[in-house]
Amino acid sequence: MIISLEFIYYIAGIFLTLITVLTLKDKKNPKRVTTALFWGLYALTFLFGKVIPPMYMGIMVILIAVTAGFGGVGLGSYSESTETERKASAKKLGNLLFLPALLIPIVTIIGALWLKDVKIGGLLLLDKSNVTIVSLGIACLIALVVSLLITKQKAMQSIKESRRLIDTIGWASILPQMLAALGGLFTVAGVGTAVTKLVSGAIPVDNKFLVVVAYVLAMALFTMVMGNAFAAFPVITGGIGLPLVVQMHGGNPAVLAAIGMFSGYCGTLMTPMAANYNIVPAALLDLPDKNGVIKAQVPTALMLLTVNIFLMYFLVY
Repeated sequence: MIISLEFIYYIAGIFLTLITVLTLKDKKNPKRVTTALFWGLYALTFLFGKVIPPMYMGIMVILIAVTAGFGGVGLGSYSESTETERKASAKKLGNLLFLPALLIPIVTIIGALWLKDVKIGGLLLLDKSNVTIVSLGIACLIALVVSLLITKQKAMQSIKESRRLIDTIGWASILPQMLAALGGLFTVAGVGTAVTKLVSGAIPVDNKFLVVVAYVLAMALFTMVMGNAFAAFPVITGGIGLPLVVQMHGGNPAVLAAIGMFSGYCGTLMTPMAANYNIVPAALLDLPDKNGVIKAQVPTALMLLTVNIFLMYFLVY
């Protein structure tokens, strides 16, 4: 293939390396060394993750977690434009400001649906096994180039603005990736088997409805613990969904997967562990209650979870 997932990883690694360098040069950041360590280690996972031995990669992950856990990631100083300058620029550019953001989903869909089988010189253009992620990476690069053309800014300015945003989000920006990896580790460790035994001892597994209830609620609850439905899905589906709903009662695996993920997303709405969805917006909007977003979402999440139970029961069998 011409453009593989490794190419996207290298781009991410280069981006994070530039963030690290800018952080080290920012003497107004009281935590510039530990903040640079955090982003530098994260950059290494993208640049050299394929060749770093697993044990050393694990040590790096622990260092990243310890750095963030002890408050080592801090905010620096950023050469931001004034509010007057931003308003003047927005007025000048008008609706063109939305073009880069719109290009990201458009290019991603085009790549995932219509370019996945395209070949050049006998080689696939895109990594077919990761076509959506690769398309998303390419879409972001195209959107970046377009935004630079529209605003007539230098490329380095985009890195500086990215540093401001990523510093504001902080450690929460890497949480989805870490939690997804943790879900994979749980699956390998046999947590799914333990979940099967736990559920089998708690409910009559010959009751189709109770099995569905157990699966839907477990997806939501485990997502609340993990903060990520993708992390919860392999564990709960491997522990309850496949052995009990599909294999024991003949459920449709496609319906199980679709509604199961939706149930997990209900859990995402109700947990601070999903920091990038629930805590970061509160911080960026300067809300007085850091859990205000979660509190507003809980009624909707519980309603959807109830609907999902009945949808699953009537559609999966």
